[in-house]
Amino acid sequence: MKNFKILFLLLSVSLFGLASCEESSDAGEYGNWQERNIAYIDSIATVARNNSDGKWKRFLAVGLDENKEHGNEYYVYCKELQPGDGTEHPYYTDIVSVNYRGSLINDFVFDSSYDGVLEPDFDVPVTFQLSGTVSGFSLALQHMVKGDTWRVYIPAGLGYGTQESSGIPANSTLIFDINLVSFQR
Repeated sequence: MKNFKILFLLLSVSLFGLASCEESSDAGEYGNWQERNIAYIDSIATVARNNSDGKWKRFLAVGLDENKEHGNEYYVYCKELQPGDGTEHPYYTDIVSVNYRGSLINDFVFDSSYDGVLEPDFDVPVTFQLSGTVSGFSLALQHMVKGDTWRVYIPAGLGYGTQESSGIPANSTLIFDINLVSFQR
């Protein structure tokens, strides 16, 4: 009887332990990923709104009322790294030639058109239809002029949202360094 009680106690503890086990959202490099990305874009939004150096811009997602303030997740935040010399902006339907590097908040580079440091005079740009990109990327580019180099911060909802895409985890803020080389209608 004593062995039965011990066996029952061990079995109960084991079952309780298994029942309370669940995959932890804190595990690994992408633990609490959504919360970390929200906090990151909130911190960028604060810096952009402060705009202490005059180099920050923010653009509201297409289709939202510009006369109202919206949450940070509805804006693309851009920091001008190098001003261009153009005067016109590309349209959503244009073909653009750009140098770019895309990364996540953990500095993981998921795509790049150049190696090392950007050298616009030597790097070979990539050409594509602007409308074929995530909405935050196309939104930023439509405000750039030829020669501009910007660091662009795209909240998850204006990037890939809740979907994982090509190794980019769901709910990821996308960070792009973009140099607009040229565009054609």
